[in-house]
Amino acid sequence: MNQPKVSLAQSSPTVGTIRERDGALEWSGRQETVRVEPWGPDAVRVRARLGGPVLDDLPGALLAQAPPTEATVKVEDGHGRLTVGALTVTVDAEGLVRFLRTDDGGELLAEERAHFWWPGPRLYTAVGGGHHRLEQRFAAYDDEKLYGLGQHQHGFLDQKGLVVDLVQRNAEVSIPVLTSSRGYTLLWNNPAIGRVELAHNGTRWVADSARQIDYWITAGSPADAQRRYSAVTGRTPMLPEWAAGFWQCKLRYRTQDELLAVAREYKRRGLPISAIVCDFFHWTHLGEWRFDPKEWPDPAAMVRELEELGIKLVVSVWPSVSPLSENHPVMEQRGYFIGTQYGPLAHADWPDKEVASTVQVAFYDATNPEAREFVWSRIKENYLDPYGITAFWLDACEPELKPGFPENLRYWAGPGLEVGNLYPAENARTFDEGLRAAGVDEVITLNRSAWAGSQRHGAALWSGDIGTDFATLRRQIAAGLNTALSGIPWWNTDIGGFHGGDPDDEAYREVLVRWFQFGALSPLMRLHGFRDPGMPLGPEMTGGPNEVWSYGEAAYPVLEKYLRLRERLRPYVLDVMREAHEQGLPVMRPLFLEFPDDPAAWRVDDAYLLGPDLLVAPVLTAGATTRTAYLPAGARWTDAWTGESYEGGTTVTVDAPLDRIPLFLRDGASLPVAE
Repeated sequence: MNQPKVSLAQSSPTVGTIRERDGALEWSGRQETVRVEPWGPDAVRVRARLGGPVLDDLPGALLAQAPPTEATVKVEDGHGRLTVGALTVTVDAEGLVRFLRTDDGGELLAEERAHFWWPGPRLYTAVGGGHHRLEQRFAAYDDEKLYGLGQHQHGFLDQKGLVVDLVQRNAEVSIPVLTSSRGYTLLWNNPAIGRVELAHNGTRWVADSARQIDYWITAGSPADAQRRYSAVTGRTPMLPEWAAGFWQCKLRYRTQDELLAVAREYKRRGLPISAIVCDFFHWTHLGEWRFDPKEWPDPAAMVRELEELGIKLVVSVWPSVSPLSENHPVMEQRGYFIGTQYGPLAHADWPDKEVASTVQVAFYDATNPEAREFVWSRIKENYLDPYGITAFWLDACEPELKPGFPENLRYWAGPGLEVGNLYPAENARTFDEGLRAAGVDEVITLNRSAWAGSQRHGAALWSGDIGTDFATLRRQIAAGLNTALSGIPWWNTDIGGFHGGDPDDEAYREVLVRWFQFGALSPLMRLHGFRDPGMPLGPEMTGGPNEVWSYGEAAYPVLEKYLRLRERLRPYVLDVMREAHEQGLPVMRPLFLEFPDDPAAWRVDDAYLLGPDLLVAPVLTAGATTRTAYLPAGARWTDAWTGESYEGGTTVTVDAPLDRIPLFLRDGASLPVAE
């Protein structure tokens, strides 16, 4: 075996040792090891650990094997250089890492010390048990714009200047990947609870408790970066054809008859519908994962009729288990629940049937492979085998613990602070692996939370329990675009928002109509919400009506118009979905993804591209009858409703009456927008 090439500089007592080892660059000094290795074209993986060599078996988002790629490593005069395609990495004698463009040597990103003496760019603060509070510092750049980080409700597309918690919450989805306007994309490959600070005096990634620093970085345009990122974290499967249509949902259809009546009415009216959702409390007890026969007496007949109507049934599955459930004793005995470091099992207070008060429900540990197998066995026995149900809504999968103290949680995969963000991806994995083992080729689950790599398990994300006003609608544009840049191409919102909304209120009807238009031009289109008048939380609860005919005679024809527009666009949507599957490109795209050379495109946060050819400019304010939109330079744009043509690089104002969402076609693209 060849001995590693070593360079040891003598100019300072703090200088470390740089080696070439198995095609990677390794620096060691001050009891720390830093390893930089090729990890796919134009990309490297960087790991750093205090107290020994880097570890290979920690939870993360990267696939086990990196795509093959050629790289060169050079160690000379106390410095190391690794070049892989468009990316060059240098490590100096002090262990400082810089990332450069190979073609011209320009700096993309560089580590930065907090102080000339201590601490350096990587800080390890012991918290016990071989774990540290980890900090990774990089330089800040005045002209830099930063995008991604999953889905958040702060409303900013460019997140430069923000502090973002790395933790899973309802409507706040932590996916720690950033795309920079400087030409790189970085994945913080660590499911630990923490935060990222995108300050003007530096960028800092923090893990509250973990065993090593681990991140992946690639160079290139945003589109190329998405291709590279999806190749190393896994690409989404091909979207099932039915899922590209309209999904009908509300909180909640309480009985089989109620759900079927809605499905029949859609068909009686001749309205397009592809899916209908059976929401929570359809079960006997929470965690028994089966229909309550008192309310759902013949699921086989229900599924059969829906299939005859051309409608897919989607069933809500929660990760929580009531103490009244028949599964609770065996799952507790086998250690299948999320545990705690101190005190009883992790739990939340939640209503259940046949009890007057709330009960303390536990949560299955989705990081435990045996727990995943057990839960899937119940799903298979109660939904798939008897009724052929293959589509599931994975609600509350953060998981929604009360109170949420991750430092007290204990998972099969590790302590809560170290692995807590992993849960939603592992929960989606339960269903992906189970369905595929059962011979089901088309997999999609609707998830309220996600982490890096969730997409490879067929996970669609929605934006959680949000408000029902124009300000909330406005924030969903940034939420969706940052999700798209985080590797999750299947995304949607509750059309109309979730918390309330009175179908008889004219002001809310306007919100609903504008949101419905946005939903029709989203990757997935799903109407949902807890409409007024709502009922208290419990097994009997439901909200007000939430079907397209629920919003009055003036709104109905507009909603019907956009149902039919979605149907006409389904072939195009499926073409774009195939691009996501095969290349890893998002479906909902910020303008700069297609037009990175247009500086103005990087600033547009209220419009987007659906695929490469359709620019969507939703109406986001009450009473508006016109819309001003920027059309990127480098293309010619045609108003899809009027046929008027515009040169790119201009801002235009177009009519936007209540029945019209402004849409623009790129370079003569032919899409069936107008009837």
